[in-house]
Amino acid sequence: MMKFVRAWLLGALGLAELLVIAVVHLTYGFYLFTTAVRRDLSRLAGAPKNAVIGDGQAEAVLDGAVPPIVLVHGVLGFGKGRMAGMSYFAGAEEKDDRVLVPDLGSLTSMHDRARELFYYLKGGRVDYGEEHSRAYGHARFGRAYDRGHYPMWDEEHPAHFVGHSAGAQVIRLLQQMLHDKAFDGYENTSENWVLSVTSLSGVLNGSTTAYLGGIRPEDDRSMSFVCLAQIYRVGTTIYHWLDIPWLKRYYDFGFDHFGMSWRTVGVSGLPSLLAGTSGPFATGDWILPDLTIQNAARMNADVRTFPNTFYFSYATRRTTKFCGVTVPSGVMHIHPLVFIHVMQLCRWRHFASEPPCKDYRDEDWEDNDGALNTFSMTHPRIPVEHPSLLVEDDSNRHRLQPGIWYYKIVEADHMTFVINRPRRCVQFDLVYDSIFQNCRKHVYRMTPPMLPNQ
Repeated sequence: MMKFVRAWLLGALGLAELLVIAVVHLTYGFYLFTTAVRRDLSRLAGAPKNAVIGDGQAEAVLDGAVPPIVLVHGVLGFGKGRMAGMSYFAGAEEKDDRVLVPDLGSLTSMHDRARELFYYLKGGRVDYGEEHSRAYGHARFGRAYDRGHYPMWDEEHPAHFVGHSAGAQVIRLLQQMLHDKAFDGYENTSENWVLSVTSLSGVLNGSTTAYLGGIRPEDDRSMSFVCLAQIYRVGTTIYHWLDIPWLKRYYDFGFDHFGMSWRTVGVSGLPSLLAGTSGPFATGDWILPDLTIQNAARMNADVRTFPNTFYFSYATRRTTKFCGVTVPSGVMHIHPLVFIHVMQLCRWRHFASEPPCKDYRDEDWEDNDGALNTFSMTHPRIPVEHPSLLVEDDSNRHRLQPGIWYYKIVEADHMTFVINRPRRCVQFDLVYDSIFQNCRKHVYRMTPPMLPNQ
């Protein structure tokens, strides 16, 4: 009887947590959307523009003389041109006049986003690859770019890449694709097209967030019947099926290549989409399965750290130890969107019979920033540890070496450096100034730059 009562109480608590989290996510999303709509309405009415970060950003000056900095958004993010000009990177792109902010699928898989990023820069119609498209049941070709945003991109005209959250792993996968010459019609691609990679709160080794979201750890693809992922699945499916053009101008989940619109599948195709028997959620070709530790380990087994590229990582943390227990830190400064997640990630325990990776320990994954585990952000370490160096003291400078992950722990939550909110704080400027200065010191591979040593 006591076991039954305990199980009932735990189930009720879990359901209450899910309800609160879903309400917070929906409320925050609605707030951002209405903010974007109000901005457009103000412009139409001839009212003065609000002084909002990211407004009126000039076009990047790309002549090939100086490598551009490409900012790649994370899960549920957006690029330049969406959300009425709102800035996902909270206006950080204004710190340099050679910055690109691509708009990629916000819930699409790492593979699909990496392919989209390539064609965003080079131009042409997005080719997701014949084999991949056939395996996951979607159209091979997607959006067309009449002219790339950096068409001269090659080994002589490389680029710096900065990725937030899942965007960091997208960049690494793109670099591997360049090395593998995986783009039809481009036989001369090389990993050296990427001059530097910067991971900002990057999910480099997967995250226990995927399991909290509802992905079953037993098969790292299917979802629990009641979970946050199911709410996103149903909402995304309805959004794409309705296919309302003016809504998608503001925001797009990125699944057009799956043909989920009512114009394509009709009313009869909606039940199978909602049931999860067709579309991206049936095949697992979306972002959350890619965030599991198992799938990250598989990806990392094929994605290298290359000897001619500089790598940097800023790992965020909003937890501390209290009497030997991991608890949230700086509670008053944690973003409401991730507040509950901080506590959930602290107490996550892997109950599946098989651990998600070799030498897995729950305690290693307790520190987090409210969305991802700090252990996963420092550098690629699963299944094989990549060369890395901890940066602790910014006052000392030594020669940098390519092919090594220089990482730093930053006391901040996952939302500190993104989204349009009043983040013009000292920490915001220090981190982004550091990122942009690193990039600008690495213009020439023949002259290794300087960076604070640990």
